[in-house]
Amino acid sequence: MLKNEWRHFKRNRDLFVMSLPAIVYKLFLNYLPMIGLIIAFKQYRYDLGVFGSEWVGLKNFEFFFSSDTAFIVTRNTILYNLAFIVLTMVIALTFAILLNEISRKWIKVHQTVLFLPYFLSWVVVGYVVLAFLDHKNGFLNVILGMFGEEAIKWYEQAKYWPVIIIITQLWKSVGFSTLIYYAGLLSIDSSYYEAAKIDGANRWDMIRKITIPLLTPLIVILFIVDIGKIFRADFGLFYFIPNDSSFLYSTTDVIDTYVYRSLRVVGDIGMSTAIGLYQSVVGFIMVLLANWIVKKINSDNALW
Repeated sequence: MLKNEWRHFKRNRDLFVMSLPAIVYKLFLNYLPMIGLIIAFKQYRYDLGVFGSEWVGLKNFEFFFSSDTAFIVTRNTILYNLAFIVLTMVIALTFAILLNEISRKWIKVHQTVLFLPYFLSWVVVGYVVLAFLDHKNGFLNVILGMFGEEAIKWYEQAKYWPVIIIITQLWKSVGFSTLIYYAGLLSIDSSYYEAAKIDGANRWDMIRKITIPLLTPLIVILFIVDIGKIFRADFGLFYFIPNDSSFLYSTTDVIDTYVYRSLRVVGDIGMSTAIGLYQSVVGFIMVLLANWIVKKINSDNALW
């Protein structure tokens, strides 16, 4: 057994050496810090350190589960992420197919326009949204004033924000997903489409019978990965875009922002670690469950 492993290593030595930086990176930044998860079960004190602090069991988890708003922030986190997963997949796949249909002369321009918002930080995007929604000088309120309508106090009315949050997220992130699907489209053998044309298939038939089925494995893999993050919200999106307005907490508050605001006052690292562990464990279970369901339906599309 060991001889076979050694032969395998010698044959692929160059590949192992090339992957060494990534292995070291993951080891030091992803796996070794997991020792700190013990803080979730301790009353952490800086003077005593991680192992010297008092063991308190599940007490740190009570901070979140016993709060009155735990259900609201959990609901918001799950529903927003579900909306992001489904809408991003549908819109990005549509854009990727459209990119594949347009002339190669303009493809770089369209790719740049789609991908550029992905590089903007949420702080910058927050100011862009403010330019549209500011009560006095916001673009939307100026337009409303031109039609004789009363200005809307966007940052004080929670009912508008589910739509605003979803649109902002899609605007910023859909370009990245589009490029992933577009790369998948480029890997499809053009002979499939040529054969379909000979058989009299139109564009819609080729998309429905060739493009979508051949992209299904990629779609499923990205879906499973996104399901694993369903209990984790993008802190920048939910904190900077609504400007941390207390009027909007019912529709914009998620687990990450709630914990941040709570621990900003309490300053308890153990509680913060406990919630992070809770999110990670649930995310891991969701990945396993999603992969199991996919495997039952079609084992070829499962992640493992």
